This record gives sequence, structure tokens and C-alpha cells, in this order.
Amino acid sequence: MPRRLLGIIAAAFLGAATVTATAGTATAAAAPAPPITAVDFTGIVALSNCSGSLVRTPTAADTDPALVLTNGHCYEGGEPAAGQVITNRASSRSFSLLDPTGRRTLGTLRASTMLYATMTDTDVALYRLNTTYARIQQTYGTPALRLSLQHPTAGTDIRVVSGYWRRIYSCRLDGFAYRLRESQWTWKDSLRYTSECQVIGGTSGSPVIDAASGQVVGANNTINEDGGRCTLNNPCEVDQSGAVTVRPNIGYAQETYILAACIAPGSVLDYGRSGCLVPRPAASAARGARR
Repeated sequence: MPRRLLGIIAAAFLGAATVTATAGTATAAAAPAPPITAVDFTGIVALSNCSGSLVRTPTAADTDPALVLTNGHCYEGGEPAAGQVITNRASSRSFSLLDPTGRRTLGTLRASTMLYATMTDTDVALYRLNTTYARIQQTYGTPALRLSLQHPTAGTDIRVVSGYWRRIYSCRLDGFAYRLRESQWTWKDSLRYTSECQVIGGTSGSPVIDAASGQVVGANNTINEDGGRCTLNNPCEVDQSGAVTVRPNIGYAQETYILAACIAPGSVLDYGRSGCLVPRPAASAARGARR
């Protein structure tokens, strides 16, 4: 996980089916769902050390500031400690927006705010950009990926799309880890891949995409590299009775519907929204406890 960010020097670049993106008319209303096509690099971004994706909720308006999703451990300020939630930090982080084939960079997107980052219960970071969905569509012909608001289903055919390596992994959701422990961090209800998704360093933050719906259901974050037990880069599963299982060379991701539910109009976070299950920053948690 964290030490896997720089990746391995050599990686194969895989081609993907090319689709032609068309610019739509910007409106204040939520855009209709795009037609389902083969998963490619549309909406995928590369970070300096990780992967990520341009995302929106089903009800987002075209005029809302655009959002980029990646892992919490990809945060430029360093890995959040266990129990730490970081919110609303000014950021000028840049993201390279890829074309549908993954062979070209269309342009650079830039953050204005790091909205949310944590490695507690989950491993996610969400950035608000200094431009809107409409402007990105008009400039690059690129729509954002849709965030699912539903818990994913075991057996789902998925794609893990890495902007850093410009590579697509194909496998299925094997199931869910009640708790996934790696070094000081513990994550809840993590997605477990089948063995075909042999993710590597630099794939951290890649969206996990439901191949049938085209929606984002998770953020790729780790794999057990050496068969180690609950150590850095060697996560282990812990069941409800406390029993530990080690699955060498099996990768994992963190569910994103629990964060997607928190996104309110205007691309802000509202922890009081129904279905918002991510850990809250200390001040928000204290206010909630007083209600």
C-alpha cells in the first residue's frame, strides 16, 4: 500500500476500446446517465504517485465544481494516521486527464480544495477542482464517471483502471473482508478481488468500475505482496470472531458508496445526509453527538 505508491519501473501498457466523447449542453440540472459502453480510460486521471478518477454523483449538476477520487494514502500531505480525518484543506494538486485510449493526456486538471482524506475504516481522498463538469466536458469532451450509491455485489465483473500505469485490470469481486488490517490501519467491509487483478504500486486510487453499469463502486488500495500477516503491504482479513486470514497475492479496494452519499449540491460534504457512513472529522463528530 503506502510503499507501493512509486510502483515497479516496468509495466505493460494495455490498449482499450476507443469511444468518441461528445460535448453536451451545460445546464444547472443533473445530466442524464450516459449510455453504457466498454470500460476504457474515459474520466481517468494520473497523479504524481497514484491513480484516480473524475467522478460525480447521479444528482450532480453540470455547473457543480468537478471532483477527483483517489486513496487517502495518496494525499500529498502524507498518509493520515489511524483515527485521523482531514478535511477542507487548500490544495493546488494537479491531475493528468487521459483520453479514452489512455495513450494521450488531454490536459491538466487542478484542485482548489482537498475535501476529504482518511485511512480510518476506509482509504479514500476526494478533491474539488477549480473548474466545473460542464467546462471539462466542453474543453476535453470528457464526462465524469458516475459514483454508485449502492453496496456492490459479490461476483460482479469489474475493471480496475490505473491512470498512473495506463493499464486496465479485469476480474470479479470475490467477496468482502469484514475487517482488513494493514500495519496501523483497519478498513471495514473491503472489496476482495479474484486473483486475476494483480495490482501493483501506482495503481492505488484507481476506480473499481462495475463493467455492466459503468459506475464506480470502489477505490483500489492494496494487495498482499509477500504472504505477510497484517504488515505494511501485506494486509490480512479479520472476521467477526477475530480470526485472521492471509490471502497472498490477493488485492483489495475500499467501497465508495459510503462517501458518495455524503456529497451535497455544489460539491460539498454533508455528513448528515442519509447513507453517509465515512468517519467524520472531530468537530463534526462532536456536533453530531450533541444532537
